[in-house]
Amino acid sequence: MNDKKILGFFENGQREKAFKELYTLYPRIEKLILSKGGQKQDALDVFQEALIVLYKNLLKSDFKLSSSFYTYLHSVSRFIWSDIQKKNKKTNYETLHHEESFQEYLDERKYQFAEKSFSELGERCKQLLLLFYHQKMSFKNIAKAMQFSSDKVAKNQKYKCLAKAKANFNAIQS
Repeated sequence: MNDKKILGFFENGQREKAFKELYTLYPRIEKLILSKGGQKQDALDVFQEALIVLYKNLLKSDFKLSSSFYTYLHSVSRFIWSDIQKKNKKTNYETLHHEESFQEYLDERKYQFAEKSFSELGERCKQLLLLFYHQKMSFKNIAKAMQFSSDKVAKNQKYKCLAKAKANFNAIQS
């Protein structure tokens, strides 16, 4: 490809011929974008954007192309791709931050629901669950402390209290 020939096409108003010649550079630009983590569609978008930049600059009276078309398009494409990646990282970070904030909100709401469902339990259930989960007492010791006839009764009672707490939780969420 001859750079002077392409410049001549632009100067003579033969843009289609000039762009047809420039598109022969596309495979090399595609290879660049693919090597930087892009996809084929990204490469095409970047190349077309680089062509627009080139064309707008060629229309300026003070613009002087001081390199080959390939070098110019390669450089512009590299900068365009870099900008796209920076924007994507920022967008991904903002999205992630928003999703994390939303997840924290949901977690806090669940905690509030759980707290409310626990507060609606009877005193004996609250005491049993606190002894088991908070003080990590065995069912044998819970049975003694709460005057159940056996550790199996304490275990069964814990199951019933959890079922009640879960029912309260589901009712509050609805």
